[in-house]
Amino acid sequence: MLRQPLLTVIMPVYNMEKYLGRALDALAKQKDKNFKLLIVNDGSKDNTQKIAESYRSRFAFFKIINKKNGGLSDARNVGMDNVDTPYFTFHDGDDWVDSGYTAFFLRAFESYPQVDMVSCGFWIDSPRRSESHPVGEKKGNGLLSKREAYLLITNVFGSPVKGYTWNKGYKTDIVRKHRMRFVEDLAFMEDQIFNVKYVSLSNGFYFNSDPYYHYWQRSDSMVHDLNLKKIPDNFRANYRVWRQIVKSLISERNKNKLKKKGAQKASLSDLNVKD
Repeated sequence: MLRQPLLTVIMPVYNMEKYLGRALDALAKQKDKNFKLLIVNDGSKDNTQKIAESYRSRFAFFKIINKKNGGLSDARNVGMDNVDTPYFTFHDGDDWVDSGYTAFFLRAFESYPQVDMVSCGFWIDSPRRSESHPVGEKKGNGLLSKREAYLLITNVFGSPVKGYTWNKGYKTDIVRKHRMRFVEDLAFMEDQIFNVKYVSLSNGFYFNSDPYYHYWQRSDSMVHDLNLKKIPDNFRANYRVWRQIVKSLISERNKNKLKKKGAQKASLSDLNVKD
């Protein structure tokens, strides 16, 4: 018997009729079905809405929000505004997941209640590949410091974490408390900016490199569309990311200094009492 779900999977979609069935078929086959699927239809002009509606009966907790087109960040923000579970993650409409995807987030948050973000590994898939390719040569898992989390989020090479949202689990109360939003004035890297900001405002990060998410690298996707107009956005995005990281690490260093001073004062007080 299903209980009230703890996890929401937010899926922003725009003109995804070609891929959406694959994504929803995989989600419908999750080992842990106790999650809520929230589809944000960002003004699709094809059969995306019709396809999404046809899957309603296959999910115990299912909601579709149909909105005027506003872009990916706007759709993600609308999704976050409508989350009513303690945890949430994101899922792109052209990707798909293994059967243990939702179970990973629920298990990770249950096993490590002190952390505010959890992350799993992922596969790379594309029309050019005959097999799924796992990202990251070395297996790993564990609790990370903020510095370690930043390094794995910003690593553009073999990191199983990176700056994506779809392999991350978030706590709703953190987002509500700090009124977090995805920036809407950049063409890309808005996910990395969001993740770095989230880490800076929260405590505790757990990762496991085991891959559960299949990232479909389409040649026609916005990410792979070479456009000279995006170069300024790239500089602006990286500036925001590293500015936030530097501010966060300086703040952490100052906090540690204050703790160290406090511990030293307490130690001296103890010695004076004994004398």
